[in-house]
Amino acid sequence: MRVVIAGGGSVGTSIALDLIDRHHDVTLMEQVADTAERLKTMLPGVTVMAADACEFASLSAADVRSADVMIAATGDDEDNLVISWLSKQEFGVPRTISRINNARNEWLFNESWGVDVSVSTPALITSLVDEAVEVGAIIQLMTLAHGRMRLIEVTLDEKAPAVAQNLTLDELRLPDSLRVVAVVRNEQPLVPSSSMHFLEQDHVVLMARVDATQDCAAAFIG
Repeated sequence: MRVVIAGGGSVGTSIALDLIDRHHDVTLMEQVADTAERLKTMLPGVTVMAADACEFASLSAADVRSADVMIAATGDDEDNLVISWLSKQEFGVPRTISRINNARNEWLFNESWGVDVSVSTPALITSLVDEAVEVGAIIQLMTLAHGRMRLIEVTLDEKAPAVAQNLTLDELRLPDSLRVVAVVRNEQPLVPSSSMHFLEQDHVVLMARVDATQDCAAAFIG
C-alpha cells in the first residue's frame, strides 16, 4: 500500500517508521528543508520530500494521485484540513486520515473537508480521563465513517438495566444502530455472544450510529 504522510514532526515520523516496518511504500512531506534533510538519514526506506503539502504543486510532485492513503499529521489543524481536502477533491485519494490538534476544531474534520477518519489526541486523552472517573456515562473514543459512526465505551454500574435485570445480550434487543464489539472484564477482553450476561464494572465497547445515544443509555445506563 502506498501512503503519503504530511508533517515530519514526532507524530509523522513515528507513523512513517511503523508503516515501513509493515512493508508499506511511504512518502513523507516536510516543509522545513533542514528538517527534511535530517529525516532522510533518520528514516531509511522512507521517501522524504522537502515540500509544503498544502500546495497543489507539491502534492502533484509527490504523486499523491497514486496514493492509497493520505495522512495529514502536521501540528496545524488548518493545514491538515487543506491537505485532506486537496488530497480527496483534487487527487482522488481513496482514504484520508487527519490529525486533530485542538479538540475544539473536531467538528470541522468531516466529509465536507475530505476527511475520512480523524484522530484527536486531546479528545482521546480526555476520554481516557473520563473513563477513569466516570461510571455509568457514555465516553466517545473515536468517530468513523465520515462522522456517521462512533466508537464508544460505557462502564456499567449496578443500576444499569443490563446488570440490574440480569439480561443477556440477546435479551437486550439492541437496535441495528448499536452493536457491542467487545467487553473488558477484570482487565480481560471478551468477545460478546448472544448469551453473555453483563456485570457491574464491565467496560462495554460499542459501535454506534451518532443518533443512537438514547438507545445506548436505555440499555447500559441506570
